[in-house]
Amino acid sequence: MHAGSYAAYAFGNIDPASFSRVFLLSPSHRYYTAKCALTKAAVYSTPIGDLRVDQEVTEELNGTRKFELMDLSVDEAEHGFEMLLPYLSKVFQGHTVKVVPVLIGSLDFENEAMYGQLLGKYLDDPKNFFVVSTDFCHWGSKYKYTYYDENHGAIHKSIEALDRMGMEIIEVGTPNAFSQYMQEYKNTICGRHPISVFLHMLKHCSMNVKVKFTRYDQSSKCCGMEDSSVSYACAVAKVDPSGEDKKKE
Repeated sequence: MHAGSYAAYAFGNIDPASFSRVFLLSPSHRYYTAKCALTKAAVYSTPIGDLRVDQEVTEELNGTRKFELMDLSVDEAEHGFEMLLPYLSKVFQGHTVKVVPVLIGSLDFENEAMYGQLLGKYLDDPKNFFVVSTDFCHWGSKYKYTYYDENHGAIHKSIEALDRMGMEIIEVGTPNAFSQYMQEYKNTICGRHPISVFLHMLKHCSMNVKVKFTRYDQSSKCCGMEDSSVSYACAVAKVDPSGEDKKKE
């Protein structure tokens, strides 16, 4: 319920007439890889309609020999893609669009930077749109994460402060700072690797892209250590109309 409403809000920012290709960056939830992986599929079917894979771009990326190819079973099991595709089908009804799914594995910082450099050039094409799939803090004993800073009051306020700290770092667009944040707080952000890859991409495109978070909420308000919650947020990245081309170090 929560993830769906936030995805709908995020996809509502897309002008389907402006884009012809959508890159999907999803964390790998079920399959372990220390690399990024590409689909072997030609078409993704959704209840609303089919989405064709951009095989030309997929083959171009595969030609770098930095990616692996997903088995169909891995592809079908990955809900990071599955949950996004119906929204894309709905938004692009009546428009021609192709998708480039990229499964982001458990990357170290150096590989996050490497993939960010490889993908960064695609940000310069105004017909390309990027979707980064993530949620934020998974809090509670069942998630094995119960960080609590009493200075913020109730547990859910501590969780929000922790999440917003990360969100502010993402908005600044500094991959080093985001890496340090993750190392220090170990926040259970599923899409931490896709986020980091995207932040590195921003350093390797010619445009100045600004990220802004527009919505935030939690699945429940934790008040005791027996409670649990998942945080959700929505961010939009747009080219800065000022035209400044400042890159974060």
